[in-house]
Amino acid sequence: MNLLTQNAKMKKTSLENNTKIFNFSIPAYKTKSGKITCPFAKECVKYCYAQKGNYTRFPKIGELMEKKYELSKTENFINLMNEEIQNKKAKYIRIHDSGDFYSIKYLNKWVQIAKDNKGVIFYAYTKSIKFFINGLLLPKNLKIIFSEGSKTDNLINVNKHRHARIFKTSEALINAGYIDASNNDLKAITSNKKVGLVYH
Repeated sequence: MNLLTQNAKMKKTSLENNTKIFNFSIPAYKTKSGKITCPFAKECVKYCYAQKGNYTRFPKIGELMEKKYELSKTENFINLMNEEIQNKKAKYIRIHDSGDFYSIKYLNKWVQIAKDNKGVIFYAYTKSIKFFINGLLLPKNLKIIFSEGSKTDNLINVNKHRHARIFKTSEALINAGYIDASNNDLKAITSNKKVGLVYH
């Protein structure tokens, strides 16, 4: 099983930045059996990109995400992910181009994976803001972007926290002072805490 893959945006960003960027995916919002993978999702469920396009047109992609979700619950997940990272010589890993940190236990596995791979930059957009606010210590190579549209948006301090906001147009995004990460995913982890994405 390929634990780390590349969607179209990752491939494009890899080429533009001459580096190796991969993503890890689990089912968007919930599994086929009804297990919630995005526990704090709110309005975004209505327009979630990960529930459309290739994710639903190609059943094998959905099946692979289901398997990754099941694997993420096992004790062997950390070791298997570490092996995959080394084998693919990944430089950047986006955690969840679909799905989210569905539990603290699962999040802590990624914290350990980041600690085990200090030469790799890990980053994730998340609506599981509550898991991070209460003093969780993250390794420096794990970058988190709070994604607006959650049940707990009130926890986001837009002047302090790196966060993402969706705009209807790139003009509106720029006028609001956000960096456009719509096409180049690595812009999400620059020093600019305001990350913008154009709705598509």
